[in-house]
Amino acid sequence: MVDIPHAKFKLGRVVGTPAALEAIRDSGESIWTFLARHLACDWGDLDAEDKRLNDEALENGSRLLSAYQTAKGVRLWVITEAADDRGNRASTCILTPDEY
Repeated sequence: MVDIPHAKFKLGRVVGTPAALEAIRDSGESIWTFLARHLACDWGDLDAEDKRLNDEALENGSRLLSAYQTAKGVRLWVITEAADDRGNRASTCILTPDEY
């Protein structure tokens, strides 16, 4: 696991779906572009309510969701699942909304 100094939480095990990984590769970007934003609590293209829920999740340990677009306009979600109510995280998945 990579340690990011400014990270507000741990990612757990990181996985990506084939479509998301292909979209990232096709855009010429790195998966770390999106993971670094997620770790820095830049939730991306979410409404105010979803951003508020993420901010609360940092305190209560529940699921975190970010939404981004690749340079070619493909929408991606980054979801970090809760492992317990102490803020531990089980895993993080990068996927397209169609794959949810």
